[in-house]
Amino acid sequence: MLDHSRQSLPARPGVGYKPQHFPGLMADPGVVGWLEIHAENYMGEGGRPLAQLRYLAERFPISVHGVGLSIGGEGRLDRDHLDRLRQLCGWLNPVSFSEHLAWSTHDGAYLNDLLPLPYTSATLARVANHIDEVQTVLGRRMLLENPSTYVAFAETAMAETDFLTEIANRTGCGLLLDVNNVYVSGTNQKYDPRAYLDAFPLHLVGEIHLGGHDEDRDDHGRRLLIDSHGAEVVDPVWALYAHVLVKGGPRPTLIEWDNDVPEWPVLAAEAARAARLLEPAK
Repeated sequence: MLDHSRQSLPARPGVGYKPQHFPGLMADPGVVGWLEIHAENYMGEGGRPLAQLRYLAERFPISVHGVGLSIGGEGRLDRDHLDRLRQLCGWLNPVSFSEHLAWSTHDGAYLNDLLPLPYTSATLARVANHIDEVQTVLGRRMLLENPSTYVAFAETAMAETDFLTEIANRTGCGLLLDVNNVYVSGTNQKYDPRAYLDAFPLHLVGEIHLGGHDEDRDDHGRRLLIDSHGAEVVDPVWALYAHVLVKGGPRPTLIEWDNDVPEWPVLAAEAARAARLLEPAK
């Protein structure tokens, strides 16, 4: 049976924790009300990373974000990986756990990327089965994140928002809304990000992500956005985030910055900007 009674993350800004930010975070967390970690960075035994995480967990609610389960993969879930995740969540007891609507494994090999899926009935059944297995093993409800995409599949039979809604209906999972991913995908595939958000089931959202992206040009000279988590959140994404807050109310909001990681004051300033938008929504 899934545990739905766990405390929720506060409807405040959080940041993706990086060890280099430990001194600044301890000295002045500012508006930061919770932290998120990548599960795969903390699946070892002992050492300084786990000692720091135990210390932080006594002071902040923790969200665990997985990047390696390959929820959308055609094969079975890696049970060893899932067991290590269960052990981590067992001792850490995070407030939230989330994963991506993507695949990253094939024929026993791990691909260092989060790859998109066609939205078909077969994909829907496979993803739902995998989420059921994850939630059963962990004994907790998970959140599923909308992807950033660069191509569309000809065999896709339903809108991404409908696909996510049906997954949640079948499995009881919640959703993680990455607003930057919506902007990246909408720009790359020429659809209106605001219309996508208007169709998104905001009542199922347990967490929001904001992050930066890189801009490039494809072989035809057309604008191409790449979800890099390596820069500040851009103004159009802030505007979409404000739209989500008006429609759906305040949600725990993460600032993701995983590459070209800045000094702590820069990350704290991004969190403070999110806090200023969150406050009127409360």
